[in-house]
Amino acid sequence: MLIVQPATRPVRRSKTRSMIGLAVAGGGPIGGMYELGALRAMEEAIEGLDLTRMDVYVGVSSGAFLSAGLANRLSTAEMCRIFLTEDSDQAQFRPETFLRPALGEFGRRLLRVPGVLGAWISDLIRKPLDTNWSDVLGRLGTLLPTGLFDNAAIESFLRGVFESHGRTNDFRELRRKLFVVGVDLDTGQTVRFGSAHYDHVPISKAVQASAALPGLYPPVEIDGRWYVDGALRRTLHASVALEQGCKLVIGVNPLVPFDAELAQRNGRQVPESLMEGGLPAVLSQTFRTLLRSRMQVGIEKYQRQYENADLVLFEPSPDDVEMFFTNVFSYQSRVRVAEHAYRATLSDLHARFDILAPLFARHGLRLRPEIVSDANRELMTGLGMRPHRRSDATTRLRRALDELDQSIGTRH
Repeated sequence: MLIVQPATRPVRRSKTRSMIGLAVAGGGPIGGMYELGALRAMEEAIEGLDLTRMDVYVGVSSGAFLSAGLANRLSTAEMCRIFLTEDSDQAQFRPETFLRPALGEFGRRLLRVPGVLGAWISDLIRKPLDTNWSDVLGRLGTLLPTGLFDNAAIESFLRGVFESHGRTNDFRELRRKLFVVGVDLDTGQTVRFGSAHYDHVPISKAVQASAALPGLYPPVEIDGRWYVDGALRRTLHASVALEQGCKLVIGVNPLVPFDAELAQRNGRQVPESLMEGGLPAVLSQTFRTLLRSRMQVGIEKYQRQYENADLVLFEPSPDDVEMFFTNVFSYQSRVRVAEHAYRATLSDLHARFDILAPLFARHGLRLRPEIVSDANRELMTGLGMRPHRRSDATTRLRRALDELDQSIGTRH
């Protein structure tokens, strides 16, 4: 599904490209793979759109992985090789990295057991009539771990990616603006890593914090503060790119509420009610609905506050069975989901060609009809041959030459 919100006072078409921003929402590992497939389709279908040369990047949760990679000149093709085919010389991805038990967190909670039990027994002896089951459950709740899986290995993986092959793990050394959104656990306030006062935080650490979904991953400590998933406050955070002066913002959101009735009308095989899916299905639908409602409020505000900016948002369709019933944390499905997103994105671009072509043209971009109308085009075949292995020095030199070439082209 494609949401197009044209500017109420569009900018005039100019010879130079407008400032363009990219905002990528969260959605767990599978949501990230959907976003990767969608981004790959956009880059192939929109001439002039280089996702490694955007003016502003905004990433939340799993979207922060992709935004940080793109800002670091890691192409969509290379990220497909890293996360989908595992055929990259840039990084060795292992799905189990994201599912390692948080043994350290379990250990810390176990160390608290004697103190908690001792305090409870003491209160029981002194005030036997004042103790009730709610008090007992409250005390035992403090012994539960704050996350099931260890996200320290995730930070280590990202640090290795960003500190090699001519990339950087420092916001201040990036040529483009990157903002990774997290939430301060103790205040509930949004924090934009990469902005003033927060740009000293390593990019890998900021992404780890932004993706710390409570219950699954422990909060992340940075400078004595604890941070959790940035999606808790807002879904897309496209306003960050708009505030930076972007006249076109492209957004990707992989999580939308599922419409079972629409799916049934379209001939999809689905349960009569999501109740049949038990607690996971109910929680998933609830979470998606909350995210969606907040996004709709934000989009309406964008149109009023930023009259000169266009917003194009890519999402799954409400009847997308593939995205709703695929386990959000299933890595075995990542290739299938990415391919599905790739085809859905091309289909959306084709269906809205008449609206999108002039909109993109205002910003110096061209929608390629030969790509979006190709029903046989596939994600994997578009990756081509794996590039030859380069040393760090060669990679840095090539990027410097690319930047010089772009600078000369812009001046001409």
